Amino acid sequence: MLLNKILENIEVLNSVSKNVEITDVVFDSRKVKSGALFVATRGTAVDGHDFIPSAVANGAVAVICEQLPESASADVAFILVKSSADALGIAVHNFFGRPSENITLVGVTGTNGKTTIATLLYKLFKELGYKTGLLSTVCNYVVEEAIPSTHTTPDPLELNALLAQMVDAGCEYAFMEVSSHAVDQRRIAGLSFNGAIFTNLTRDHLDYHKTFDNYLKAKKRFFDDLPASAFSLVNVDDKNGMVMLQNTKSKKCSYALRSMADFSAKILEDSFSGMLLNICGKEVFMPFVGKFNAYNLLAVYGAAVLLGADAEEVLRVLSYQHAVSGRFDAINAPKGFTAIVDYAHTPDALTNVINTINEIRAGESELITVVGCGGNRDKGKRPIMAKEAVKGSDRVILTSDNPRHENPADILNDMIAGLDDDEKKRVLVIEDRRQAIRTACALAKKSDVVLVAGKGHEDYQIIGDVKHHFDDKEEIIACF
Repeated sequence: MLLNKILENIEVLNSVSKNVEITDVVFDSRKVKSGALFVATRGTAVDGHDFIPSAVANGAVAVICEQLPESASADVAFILVKSSADALGIAVHNFFGRPSENITLVGVTGTNGKTTIATLLYKLFKELGYKTGLLSTVCNYVVEEAIPSTHTTPDPLELNALLAQMVDAGCEYAFMEVSSHAVDQRRIAGLSFNGAIFTNLTRDHLDYHKTFDNYLKAKKRFFDDLPASAFSLVNVDDKNGMVMLQNTKSKKCSYALRSMADFSAKILEDSFSGMLLNICGKEVFMPFVGKFNAYNLLAVYGAAVLLGADAEEVLRVLSYQHAVSGRFDAINAPKGFTAIVDYAHTPDALTNVINTINEIRAGESELITVVGCGGNRDKGKRPIMAKEAVKGSDRVILTSDNPRHENPADILNDMIAGLDDDEKKRVLVIEDRRQAIRTACALAKKSDVVLVAGKGHEDYQIIGDVKHHFDDKEEIIACF
């Protein structure tokens, strides 16, 4: 493809020959081959501008950068831009034939609920007879083909390649999770969204964003950048829902359980087998548990209706769907207790799951919670997580999550620091996660509930840089 085609919609700040044939677009100098366009982006750890000489040596014939090198080869087209990150997204989108313009693309953002909503929309539209794609934390799908996921939102190259694959496969719809990192790092630059959904906003990723305000602004930018032809569907029971709509040009829509909204719902009955809901005046039983899932289902319903689906058909299909792997994933033990695996890894998500369990469990049953915190991540939430676990549980076992490069004992000490002396009496500290799960299952009596939180769908534990196979659900079943 000619360079001038790749540079469409990119503001170029210098005069450059655009009649250059490009064979690939890359942002990793090690992957540069002859004929490639190298985009020098500035990351949190390294600056791509430092690797321009290496990219040129490897055969790059064009370079997009924010700062021109002191000695520039006359054989290479150097393109000066204000933001290399934005330019990368747009260039890659152009290079793959602008796939997002040939598919109905809806993004889901927020702290919690992204995976469930995106996955249910994918399943729903498949059931409605459409070829559909999914980009999510758990797994990516091109119609029925599963493609392993490495990030909540892939890098621009992988993202556009997957969207192009969906278009080639005849997909009419694609649903994707949009993380705050993806917005801030401009991984979604150049994409054309038809709709955006906001779930909620609570403390998370402050190791990256530093402040909650920065985190909020990253989410908000997704809505700020939407075109007038798109819709925004936000949870107005969350105080930040209306903030997302402040500057958007898109069609503004809302959903809520408590507030006045375009799409509303009420929980009529709730049990470990599911909920009876009234959604926009229609009663329907859904095999999902908890208020947080009522919000997720309502968001799915609202988005589907906004996309033109028949409202009653949407409810019919949703009535026989099931929870996403690792999201309030309940297992009945032969011993008579219920074990629940959930991805809750933020204080708010953990509180929601615990409150849901406590609203449903009956009589003298007890809740035993197993939880840890990840290493090399926001340390400030560790004592809060421990506090929330103890506040809503009868017993708590603090354990290792994904320690990465931190000493698990240090992480656990950070969690324990959030507890007073009385709270510590209800806590066991078992660093080995397998042993912690086995202990919880051994302690559980008939009708008790064991909650194993934090990792959900993950089938690995990260120690150092190595992923070791570890699946919470497998470990629970092994206890039986």
